[in-house]
Amino acid sequence: MNSQEKTIQRFYESFIARDAEGMAKCYHPEVVFSDPVFGRLSGAEATGMWRMLCARAQGLAITFSSVSASGDSGSAHWEATYTFSKTGRRVHNVIDASFSFLGDRIVRHVDRFNLWKWAGMALGPAGILLGWTPMVRGAVRKEARKGLAEFLQIRR
Repeated sequence: MNSQEKTIQRFYESFIARDAEGMAKCYHPEVVFSDPVFGRLSGAEATGMWRMLCARAQGLAITFSSVSASGDSGSAHWEATYTFSKTGRRVHNVIDASFSFLGDRIVRHVDRFNLWKWAGMALGPAGILLGWTPMVRGAVRKEARKGLAEFLQIRR
């Protein structure tokens, strides 16, 4: 296992342990993260998101596999099962991650998953019917960003 693969493994092992500080240590200070829910986050926003998710997650179970890296890029497959706090609904999200590295630290992290499928699990019938629409996608992102901003403000 090369050093970048070890970083990816350490990142997810820290997530499993809900060790947000351990996750943050895997990131470069100028990291850029993106996913379908939060959009683009950089630096303290990205590490703050993981801190928030670790602190607030209800019934969280994480698994990861297919860790690979070569040169300055890498990837992994991971799955998260948890209770979505806004609705109390159970979610099983299947995610493919790609990474770019600066040395042994992650400088770019992109999580890809089906937002429509996620919305169906998290929001129920409304998510199933409308989760594909820009309106629902925008509302999900706005709510996620609002929650993150509030979390970061409290931590200051």
